[in-house]
Amino acid sequence: MKMRANITTILLLVSLLAVVISSVVGGNDKKNGGLRENFYGKSCKSLEKIVRSETEKKVDADKTLAPKLLRLHYHDCFVRKVHYMCVCVDPVNGDNTTEKNAVPNRSLAGFEVIDDIKEALEKQCPNTNVSCADILALSARDAVSVLAKKSLWKVLTGRRDGIVTRANEASRDLPSPGSNFTTLLTLFGRFGLDKTDLVALSGAHTIGVTHCPLVFRRLYNFTGKGDTDPALAPAFANELKKTCPPPVAVPATTVDMDRRSALTFDGNYFSGLIKKRGVFTSDAALLTDPASAHLVNKFSSDKKFMDAFAISMVKMGAIGVLTGDEGEIRNNCRAINN
Repeated sequence: MKMRANITTILLLVSLLAVVISSVVGGNDKKNGGLRENFYGKSCKSLEKIVRSETEKKVDADKTLAPKLLRLHYHDCFVRKVHYMCVCVDPVNGDNTTEKNAVPNRSLAGFEVIDDIKEALEKQCPNTNVSCADILALSARDAVSVLAKKSLWKVLTGRRDGIVTRANEASRDLPSPGSNFTTLLTLFGRFGLDKTDLVALSGAHTIGVTHCPLVFRRLYNFTGKGDTDPALAPAFANELKKTCPPPVAVPATTVDMDRRSALTFDGNYFSGLIKKRGVFTSDAALLTDPASAHLVNKFSSDKKFMDAFAISMVKMGAIGVLTGDEGEIRNNCRAINN
């Protein structure tokens, strides 16, 4: 009887240990929306290497692709509370209601990079069924890594592609360059992102460009009285005015969002904000809240910014992901499967 009791006790302990291990592993998947490391480990061991190689080749040839791919990833994550890669879907038969046609998305670029990676993966790992959403998440990380000269964050995989694409939802969910701090915090909060995430992810503006029409009002008619936004340093405002002269800013004319290092991923964007050199109203807004302003000062350190950015990118990349049997694995990233 004593031996039987001991065996029963051991079996109970083993069962309890199994439950604990399952809870830890399952909890990690749940925390990250069902995503995990090395999701394609068995079906395509070289997947991340292929994505990295293709992305680096493209970005080495054209550094401006890095901010374009990062922005593409950001716009994909911030719509419908679902990370589902519908920002790449082309309109069919003149339909202008797709997400790609939303006003904030009309200047997006880098789609051809995703197409080429999808093709390269199919050649190396036929019928692996790699989602376009995972390809975008990986290529955005790898593109930024070229400019940062190191890999900044881990990308968990296992996303599925969505089958719903609506322009009005992109217009509703994406923060505008003219947003104030309260609006920004509210929009980020809807997706489970906090104040630190807001400031850290705004640091994406350390690379890339915008266009004159998006800064024109700040320069020439901020309150409707022909004035300039007082949150801009006068010398910086004059610099922008030379690039974007009146009466109408030429839409094709670009403005570096980080005027001193637009193709270097670093904390210089935050150093510029401290000097009132933020290009957008939404940039300057980060200084209007004491806690946010403190983070701006903190993130002017390259290391502190990159560490925080990495954490926030992992959080953003897990927003409302489709996994398991949800959605689909798209054959062509520009078209929902028939």
